[in-house]
Amino acid sequence: MQDEYRTVARAGVHETEVNRSRFLCALAPAATEQEAQDFIARVRKEHADASHNCWAYVIGADASVQKASDDGEPGGTAGVPMLQMLLRRDMRYVVAVVTRYFGGVKLGAG
Repeated sequence: MQDEYRTVARAGVHETEVNRSRFLCALAPAATEQEAQDFIARVRKEHADASHNCWAYVIGADASVQKASDDGEPGGTAGVPMLQMLLRRDMRYVVAVVTRYFGGVKLGAG
């Protein structure tokens, strides 16, 4: 088991625009997988008209629960990179949802 890890104290949202597409990253603490799934459901409901709501979460000090979804984006281009970033940053007990509102320009798998 890893001795040290990072987490988030409270939920927050960051917004950015790339080639006219609007992206919102919602990050929140999640002590259990159910808390992570509930947060994802709330974000999906709040942004039901978005093109995609991709997500990833890591639960457990030893990262025993790791899940991700591309939500219709090309396979392996959204959820898995999000999960990899959380793990590289030693994040635990955390859930992230990236919401995309398509702006008319395909961004590719980069």
